[in-house]
Amino acid sequence: MATKSFKNYLPLFFMLIPGIIYFVLFCYVPMLGIVIAFKDYHLMEGIADSPWVGMKYFNQLFSDPYFYTVLKNTLLISLMKLFFGFPMPILFAVLLNEIRLAKFKRFVQTASYLPHFISWIALAGILESILSLDGTVNSIFAFIGLDPIMFLSEPGYFRAVLVISDIWKEFGWGAIIYFAAIAGVDNSLHEAAAIDGATRLQRIRYITLPGIAFMVVIMLILSMANILNAGFDQIFNLYNSAVMEVSDIVDTYMYRVGIQQVQYSLSTALGIFKSVVALVLIVVTNRLAKKLDSDYSTLW
Repeated sequence: MATKSFKNYLPLFFMLIPGIIYFVLFCYVPMLGIVIAFKDYHLMEGIADSPWVGMKYFNQLFSDPYFYTVLKNTLLISLMKLFFGFPMPILFAVLLNEIRLAKFKRFVQTASYLPHFISWIALAGILESILSLDGTVNSIFAFIGLDPIMFLSEPGYFRAVLVISDIWKEFGWGAIIYFAAIAGVDNSLHEAAAIDGATRLQRIRYITLPGIAFMVVIMLILSMANILNAGFDQIFNLYNSAVMEVSDIVDTYMYRVGIQQVQYSLSTALGIFKSVVALVLIVVTNRLAKKLDSDYSTLW
């Protein structure tokens, strides 16, 4: 019986093979190189012949005052994106689900997905065109008698630009999983509630939201694991020397140290630090979710 069941699922196992190969080659095999964080690694000497230096690069990292600046920037930008961006896909999915015009709903869904496929290189050019001193936004400001604002060169505005552009680009794509979760909510509950006189808002509050709460919790846990990933592609293509003090993050710092300054050991130590923090955050968030409500589905 088990053999027959295995044969039935054999095509699915074959479909897994490319994904498994990808993760083994590009995620697990490179992990062998983390030893260079504990060595004075030089490219010409190779990993094996480079001398061991213990915790030298971790001490160097944590004794560098600028590291704490980029760490603070990373946390601030990530928390702003999480606070303002995390609820948006949920709100969008719940509200769009209430629309009964199927063609309009499909059009809005498709339109909301499209920005996800625009690269940050292209989007950075669009934003620079719109937000520059002679761009669309400042032209409107001038028309109504307001002073122009240098959105991409003013530290006070730059983080807001990062958060808003990131939400606009990703909220539609992020809503896909919530659309799927809402589709799994028993429709008979809505029908029974409507017969009992419940309004749409009441049905959202007492049926739809509790029905997708498990997915919200799982996505929140996964989001916490990315708290030190403030968006390298976005920031690398948008930031400049005028806003460096508020936008330089762990990943851009790692890029400069590892690629431009060729300090592979130091950048690897920074990468290990990021991974440890992500692991701790995901474990803590998972346990907190279980303690708050044992009915929630968590990662383990």
